[in-house]
Amino acid sequence: EVSEPGWLGTGRRSKLGRIQSHRLAAIAACSSWRRSLYAAPNSVRAVVTIAAPSDVCHLSRLLEDDLETIEKEGQAKVSVAGRRFTIKKQFLDDIGNTEILDCLKGFRKALLVMHAPHDNSVSIDHAANIFQAAKHPKSFVTLDTADHLLSKRSDARYAARVCAAWADRYISAAADNEDVADNMVRVRSRKDARFTQDIYTADHHLVADEPRSVKGDNLGLNPYEFLLAGLGACTSMTMKMYAERKDIPLEEVTVDLQHEKIHAEDCEQCETREGKVDKITKTIKIKGDCSEDQERRLLEIAEKCPVNRTLKSEIVIESNHE
Repeated sequence: EVSEPGWLGTGRRSKLGRIQSHRLAAIAACSSWRRSLYAAPNSVRAVVTIAAPSDVCHLSRLLEDDLETIEKEGQAKVSVAGRRFTIKKQFLDDIGNTEILDCLKGFRKALLVMHAPHDNSVSIDHAANIFQAAKHPKSFVTLDTADHLLSKRSDARYAARVCAAWADRYISAAADNEDVADNMVRVRSRKDARFTQDIYTADHHLVADEPRSVKGDNLGLNPYEFLLAGLGACTSMTMKMYAERKDIPLEEVTVDLQHEKIHAEDCEQCETREGKVDKITKTIKIKGDCSEDQERRLLEIAEKCPVNRTLKSEIVIESNHE
């Protein structure tokens, strides 16, 4: 699981959630170094630092106005990079017993250092110190104009995607799909997430989720979007395959799909006359030097794609419990 420090995790779960992978530690606070590097050295395969400081003195300076309150009351609300966080005394004890750069001397895991050159809270010099102290394999990625907390959604997404791509080299999903057959799809709920699902086939890994409007983390397509994607992909593939076989100069196919619930009484061709029925609207755009007859034939073939036929035919869903 990802190591997600509480102070960064507050309000940031949806962004850090994008880089969740097996045995990847995301570090953004000094106290997390010791937990990630020493608490589970055999399980952690890779470490990512995001705007992380290289010494405890920097953190102490950020908190100096609130140190007395933290010592007396056990915690205090402090401002970091314009946001308020609750810092507990345990945090002070952690950073007081941690030498970050010393932690790296015996560390032999893959390391990715990510930092913004214009970070006004933690200078990029800290990232340079971390990178220089670490052993290979190590990588450095500049976060361009991002701020300390990656408050822009585009910056957070970029960081997450880079992390995922980088970590793929060191982290294998074999344990999750090793017994998935070629004709099987496995869907597994993600621990500590409301809706997020990991989807595995024998060769691939996808993520499903719900949008934030329904309190999801928006880490992937929702179930209906996957359904539409399957129909759209099948439609385009079938048209491309037919064009190739018939030497039709088809360059590109775009399929736009929408799903909605409509009243059955508004559907002339529907057998159901009461309640609501599902309606999928499919708009196909063809690019290429095709004749009118070729386009007409391609659109006819589109309706014969296997997924299209499945959705229009009688379907039996058998549910089993183990």
